[in-house]
Amino acid sequence: MRVISGSAKGRPLKAVPGMGTRPTTDKVKEALFSMIGPYFDGGAALDLFAGTGGLGIEALSRGMERAVFVDSDARSVDVVRRNLEATRLAERAEVYRNDAFRALKALAKRNAAFELVFLDPPYRLKIIADLLTELQTLQLLKPEATVVVEHDAGDVHDLPVGRLVPRKRADYGETSITLFHYEYEREPLPSSGAEDKERGHESV
Repeated sequence: MRVISGSAKGRPLKAVPGMGTRPTTDKVKEALFSMIGPYFDGGAALDLFAGTGGLGIEALSRGMERAVFVDSDARSVDVVRRNLEATRLAERAEVYRNDAFRALKALAKRNAAFELVFLDPPYRLKIIADLLTELQTLQLLKPEATVVVEHDAGDVHDLPVGRLVPRKRADYGETSITLFHYEYEREPLPSSGAEDKERGHESV
């Protein structure tokens, strides 16, 4: 794995030991950023279920001003920090060990809001709709924000969730990516009342 483009282009990224993470391949990452960028003029990104941090790091390398990385696994958090140091992007990043729903609530208390969000939860959890709802309920999205959802190719996410409207889907073998656009003037759907799915470890 490596940074594909931008200020940290070509720098290698460490993988998380073991089989608990599913890093986005360079091929998929390159195609993804061609769809959503490929470069940015500032803004804030959130890399939830960060794993190696590859997506958030790529966003920083391509011009995002700040990024928040969250993962519940201590090994992932350590690898994200190492990768940020290796790419010289650590000063523009925050890294936290927490589960997704608790992290979103903590970020909302800080009045955080993001132009770009990466969601790549373990496929077995089936919590993407809940996460999309929570992002809106907690007002964590800037107008016209993009939410990138990486999911099992067998799952279909072709309906709006509140003000988040699916705009594009791309398939790469067993992995698919669906891009949601935050249409903040759209009449929202009621909140699903997403509940915490895991127990947190550290506050954001």
